Amino acid sequence: MATADAWLIERLKNSVAEGKHWYVALLEAIRGWSVPEEDHNGRHYRYLLDNEAFNWLALAERLCEELDGLIPEGERTDLLFFGRPPVQLSRAEFRDLIGGAKYRTYLNYFYGVVVERFLILAVTEEIRKERRVAGLSRDDGTSDQAYHRVYGADRSTLLRHFRAVKGYPHLKSISLEELDEFTYWLFKSRVERSDRSCVASDTKKALAKLHDLTSRRGRPFGSTVTPGTKS
Repeated sequence: MATADAWLIERLKNSVAEGKHWYVALLEAIRGWSVPEEDHNGRHYRYLLDNEAFNWLALAERLCEELDGLIPEGERTDLLFFGRPPVQLSRAEFRDLIGGAKYRTYLNYFYGVVVERFLILAVTEEIRKERRVAGLSRDDGTSDQAYHRVYGADRSTLLRHFRAVKGYPHLKSISLEELDEFTYWLFKSRVERSDRSCVASDTKKALAKLHDLTSRRGRPFGSTVTPGTKS
């Protein structure tokens, strides 16, 4: 680990021990963090995809390990598993705490990974509705149809191409980290080959699906994926 980041961890621990709210102290530590990926306690953490998309919750999970015993377990679980922060911050407050540069790369991750997954979900549901209207009850191949409609090929073909481009082995399984990278690669490929109006339409569709799901779960839009819900 870089010396600067080791010092950040010590400062984080001291800040919480001295009474600063752990979530605020954690966001301040995230602001100064410089390591894009690391191996820690037998696990590989990747915080930055393609040097431009920042998974802040992955780093939050890593830093929460350092605060074991110093933070309420329920609050930690709510943040890491359900995206519910213990302190409601506005987007501006969140941005100021993690810094403008980190926030911009976080938005890349949000739109390129989180929203992209909701786009696939929305298109998959559109296809299912079309099949029901046509009197087709079987759901075979719906997911691949969604990938083909959005990206021009089925998921397996796209994954093979992604791994070939990246030089990754062709395994039967895929890790969460590789899935994030694959999704971001799909996002960038789609944006490169689509016109601006189509990209805007797809983004609107994906955000509507995200809003629908979070609203049905009784949480305000963005509470599970976008920090800062206070107006």
